[in-house]
This record gives sequence, structure tokens and C-alpha cells, in this order.
Amino acid sequence: MNVHNTRTELKLLHAQIATMLSQSNYRYTDSRRRLVETLSHSDHPLTLPGIIAAEPSLAPSSVYRNLEVLEKTGITCRISAGNEHTHFELSESLLGHHHHMICVTCGAIQDISLDPETEHLIERSLSAAASHANFTPTHHNLDLCGRCVDCTRKSGPHASRSTTG
Repeated sequence: MNVHNTRTELKLLHAQIATMLSQSNYRYTDSRRRLVETLSHSDHPLTLPGIIAAEPSLAPSSVYRNLEVLEKTGITCRISAGNEHTHFELSESLLGHHHHMICVTCGAIQDISLDPETEHLIERSLSAAASHANFTPTHHNLDLCGRCVDCTRKSGPHASRSTTG
């Protein structure tokens, strides 16, 4: 979800992240800054190899260590697609609330946003279920799993049809 396109938006993002890191006694290093910019310019969550491909000047070991710090401070989050690679993106506090479509075949992840009415219905339904279970929710994540267009094409015309009647 690429929402930091302009210099002003990027400058505000960096200021917000610098504050978040400072509050947790971390510095906003040049490597962390480049990692944040790489994630902010992507229109979908990235794997570690995807981050390195997008910003080859970042060392994989440094990216992994920095992702741990950024996740611990609430700046990034991990998304598991059920394949061998974990995906990373900036947190919802920075990107805004959204959901994901995850391809169960290749592991590709695409960000999606729902219209406010649908989002409200989901919130209301989840709150009712939580209340019934005496559970106090803090937030929700919705992942829609299926096959991306490329994997659907590769698996043939009948692969996406349901076998239930």
C-alpha cells in the first residue's frame, strides 16, 4: 500500500518513525531509513529477498536485524503467507487500516482496502462475536486466501471452481 509518494509525506513518515524509535531508545540509522523508504515505496508487502532486490545497497543480515527492531517498536509487521518467506510491511499505524489477499500457491500478497460500510459491518460482527465469548478485541486482520491470476492461469481453467455443490 504505497501511501508515501511525495517528499512531504516521506519527510513526515521519517519524523514519525524517528520519534517512535527514540521513545524505545533506538536510533534512526541510515540503514533503517533506507529500509523504511523501500517498504514505503512498495505497493505490497515484501519478503527479505524482495527488500534486497528493491534496495541492493542493504546487507541481508542488516535488513533482518533492523526488521526485528522495527517490528519490536511497532513500525513494521510480519505477514506469513504459508510459504518459505515471511513478508514485511509498515504497520497499520503508518499505512492505515487494510487487509490482504494471499496467494496460497506462490505466496504473493496484495493489500486491499474495503469500503467504510463493509469495514463497519465486519467490525460490528467481530465485536458481537467477541462480546459473546467475553473477549476484548484490540484490532482485526482479514486475510483473503486463494490463487492470484498468474497461478490460476498456470493451474488451468477448472482450478478455481468449487467442488462443493
